[in-house]
Amino acid sequence: MAMTRSSGFKVVMGIAIAAFAGSERAAAQAPTLSVDPSLLPRLGTIDARFQSYNLEMVEVTGGRFWKPYRASASAPPDRGAVNAANMPRGGNPDLYEYREPIDLSNPRLRTLAAALAPAYVRVSGTWANTTYFADSDKAPSTPPDGFRAVLSRERWKGVIDFARAVSADIVTSMATSPGVRDASGLWQSDQARRLFAYTRSAGGKIAAAEFMNEPTLAAMGGAPGGYDAAAYGRDFKAFVAFIKASEPDVIVLGPGSIGETAQQSSRQSSADFIITRDLLAASGPGIDAFSYHHYGALSQRCSGIPGQTTPEAALSEDWLESTDRTRAFYQSLRDEFAPGKPMWLSETAEAACGGNPWASTFLDTFRYLDQLGRLARAGVQMVAHNTLAASDYGLLDEGTFRPRPNYWAALLWRTLMGPTVLDAGRRDGMHLYVHCGRGMRGAVTLLAINTSRTNAAALRLPVASERYTLSADDLQSEAVKLNGTVLELGPNDELPRLAGVTAPPDTVELAPATITFLRVEDAKNPACD
Repeated sequence: MAMTRSSGFKVVMGIAIAAFAGSERAAAQAPTLSVDPSLLPRLGTIDARFQSYNLEMVEVTGGRFWKPYRASASAPPDRGAVNAANMPRGGNPDLYEYREPIDLSNPRLRTLAAALAPAYVRVSGTWANTTYFADSDKAPSTPPDGFRAVLSRERWKGVIDFARAVSADIVTSMATSPGVRDASGLWQSDQARRLFAYTRSAGGKIAAAEFMNEPTLAAMGGAPGGYDAAAYGRDFKAFVAFIKASEPDVIVLGPGSIGETAQQSSRQSSADFIITRDLLAASGPGIDAFSYHHYGALSQRCSGIPGQTTPEAALSEDWLESTDRTRAFYQSLRDEFAPGKPMWLSETAEAACGGNPWASTFLDTFRYLDQLGRLARAGVQMVAHNTLAASDYGLLDEGTFRPRPNYWAALLWRTLMGPTVLDAGRRDGMHLYVHCGRGMRGAVTLLAINTSRTNAAALRLPVASERYTLSADDLQSEAVKLNGTVLELGPNDELPRLAGVTAPPDTVELAPATITFLRVEDAKNPACD
């Protein structure tokens, strides 16, 4: 970007844009953004469990989930395995790979999940709609009629123990397939009642529940033939009545829709897709928090369906803004049908269908952290990344549970960004998000994301800061560096010390395609006292 000279600063809400002139190197930079952390006003707060994650129900039960691009040659055989046939309706078997149930007692998995605490762990997904919860300690070897999978008490107890060990509150959804319906097709609460009762008896608690995973795609999710908005409205009312009578402390989430933006608002309900407006009109009041899902694209696995993206687009404004477009669409429906209710993004990742090959690399970390910053700024209260440890978009490698770049980004966010959001304004040339610092009274943390692949950017701070910069030698690398040192677990799976580098008061240069947290410990911002 060409530079211009200026003799001063234009100050707006504590932020000043100054021209940066000087050397040839500076000519390749965007204008310096000057920020006084002590003057930034408070925007609001987010849930302490804002940054959360999903375990797919199929991970818990075992079954067929999205096959990793680098599929393991030693993948377990599915012949005769429990839940081996469990796939979404109409799914192409070549896109899936059988998984044994995830080992939620694994020490490495628990250590890494606990480091992100507190969080919500959402155990749901398309597979949950058709999963039968066993009525005794001896689970059936095959799913009863009307179901596709069996969730044993042992496996659900594993979820309860995991959640307790890692300070996560459980979020889930109900079975909604033909197996939970009476002869007239009405949803019955027996399965839900059994799940809640067993959870209590095992010392656990379900904090929040959606009725159905993605009711906009009810047919794919295993709903009865001909299922429509009217049927959903009838069932949702029965679900709310059950919750209010039997589980009054549970947060009712809904509708949990996916697949709409303002550009698609003219689409009509059909046998394959039910629009959210029709769902909300039919179901009436009852939700405690408005939930929705967002994926910016479908992955290469679903290449026969329009809606893919490319690694070249991964740092583009259009790609990063897609999360705002989806949020704005569903927020408008929230305002109309459930005004004042908090918004939860209860499932999101780089791309649907398990993520693209670069979802496991540093290239996607820009999307991950930018999305958290945007949604916190917009007041969304919870964001559940899909998944913790399955397929290519997992925060952890599913075979080894070793951290991927997005996990390290999540850990830095959890360590540095507190729940109070400050107004940093919106400026071209840099993605800047500011929160009160976590666990340190008076501290402020700035998250500055330079999405340019070629141009440096710069921040001018009037006070000293601790700098934490994420970078990679190759954007599509699974190795990420913090201040120039590769992040990796210690020999006993201990997490490395996340050490900042002191940056004195002045201009902080942000190299191309890097992500930098700057913690100002003595910011003297009254919003952070």
